[in-house]
Amino acid sequence: MTEFRPSRFEILPPIIKNLLIINGLFFLAQNTLAGPTVSFSFENMFALHAWQSSLFKPWQLVTHMFLHGDFGHILGNMFGLWMFGSVLENLWGSKRFLTFYMVCGLGAALIHLLFLSWEFMPMVKDYALIYQAHMDGAGSQGDAMINFIYRHNVRFEKVDAEVIIANLRAYPDSSELRSQVFEAITGFYRNNLDTATIGASGAVFGVLAAFVFLFPNTYLYIYFLIPVKAKWIGLLYFGYELFNAIRNSAGDHVARWAHVGGAIVGLLIVITWNKTNKKTLY
Repeated sequence: MTEFRPSRFEILPPIIKNLLIINGLFFLAQNTLAGPTVSFSFENMFALHAWQSSLFKPWQLVTHMFLHGDFGHILGNMFGLWMFGSVLENLWGSKRFLTFYMVCGLGAALIHLLFLSWEFMPMVKDYALIYQAHMDGAGSQGDAMINFIYRHNVRFEKVDAEVIIANLRAYPDSSELRSQVFEAITGFYRNNLDTATIGASGAVFGVLAAFVFLFPNTYLYIYFLIPVKAKWIGLLYFGYELFNAIRNSAGDHVARWAHVGGAIVGLLIVITWNKTNKKTLY
């Protein structure tokens, strides 16, 4: 069968219930322990950071899945987790579903970090040239900084980038000017590397992919009104995320490769499980 017809179905199975509670508690803590008077940063400690960032910690591969940006973010993820995850937990049992969910989240995080590392590689190499020239006191530092500003579209808080570039060219021997620009570029560089990734979306996309694979002909209701088969929604949604991930549009702060990665990992797991246990497919 390719349509879900429950026989013994729990509306809120235990793993789903506990995941909802844990995510809710983390969200509450995020918003409670926040603000300029709080020294502890939830995002610095538990959000996922690039390998090149000084803020990266191994446990972030797991903890980032329980942090969310705002109420709409957590609501969307938790609704998707409950809607599709409840079906899978009822089908597989709690232990197998939890394993599946966590592996999807970890896989999504690793794929996201892989593409993030590739994306940051040119910036890291260019900054290394600037840093080495700064340490050596070399006059070539000015040219390296100009190249960095152009290649990575650096924007300064109070001064236009073109003014900075003009000054570097007009006063190439000014160590004070080079030091000031170096500090500004270093701040820009660290801010980019320290960008945090949060949310359960990667794991939830894995859950969605498994549901679509197992029950492709189940009708889902868009806006609770329009019936569309799960396979068409899944394909369109995955295609949309893949298109935007490849396009890598500036200003898009959504971790598209985490979504794509979670879906791929989830699909591979459920295909593997289905080959070894034909009872998985309903």
